[in-house]
Amino acid sequence: MAKREATCACGQLSVTVEGEPDAVSACNCTWCQRRTGSPFGVGAYYKNERVSIKGTSKSFKRGVEGTERTLTNHFCPDCGSAVYWYADLRAGQTGIAVGYFLDPKFPGPARAVWTQHQHAWVKFPEGTPTFPRAAT
Repeated sequence: MAKREATCACGQLSVTVEGEPDAVSACNCTWCQRRTGSPFGVGAYYKNERVSIKGTSKSFKRGVEGTERTLTNHFCPDCGSAVYWYADLRAGQTGIAVGYFLDPKFPGPARAVWTQHQHAWVKFPEGTPTFPRAAT
């Protein structure tokens, strides 16, 4: 089974995964915009048993807009890179920011969520399922 590694900017925090992601989503929520500094974030989700984390992280737990759910971001305390997270919506899975894999062949998003916050100039490939809020 193929392995991939996502690493923070300074290299102190890394996440190694086995196999292909269970899901890849482009998220347009305002939290992801703040987390990434971009109009959207792209996250890959893996079952926890296929994820290995090395290094130290700090965490930030936040609510999910309009729900009772939470999401906990884990970031490198040295460089601030927000590498991975755990979300109530995806219990038993780890979300990993796709950009930290530095892999231009990484699978693209199969859906776009929180499109109610999508910037007008952002366009996803035709046929990409979109959800104004989170996909369930």
